[in-house]
Amino acid sequence: MIKGFKDFVLRGNVVDLAVAVVVGAAFSSIVTSFTSHILQPLINVVTPPSSPGFGVELVAGRENTYIDFAALITAAINFLIVAAVVYFLIVFPLNTLKERRRRGEEPGPAEPTDVELLAEIRDLLRAQQEHPGTGQNR
Repeated sequence: MIKGFKDFVLRGNVVDLAVAVVVGAAFSSIVTSFTSHILQPLINVVTPPSSPGFGVELVAGRENTYIDFAALITAAINFLIVAAVVYFLIVFPLNTLKERRRRGEEPGPAEPTDVELLAEIRDLLRAQQEHPGTGQNR
């Protein structure tokens, strides 16, 4: 079980995933800042000077009844920017790589050899013989 975990971690997928999450979170905060501090004020330009922004106040004098359309539009633009970056930097290249591998233009990941598989089976059998009560028959 420990060997499988070690192989999983050393395969690189975990490290790549961790880096992607951290970079994605940092990028998301940049996009949110851009849309909130640049795009939302530009959207609010179309409103009269007396209005707090591009929206509607349902009950006059009560700020908690204000529906902020600019914030909604800004959030939608934020989502579209992040989705576009994820698609063009992650999904599209991976789909292109899969298509190349399917056509045989690029080799896929190396499969273990017969000798490696047999050695792994031997090691598992030896471990089961050394610890007979810890098999997977539960």
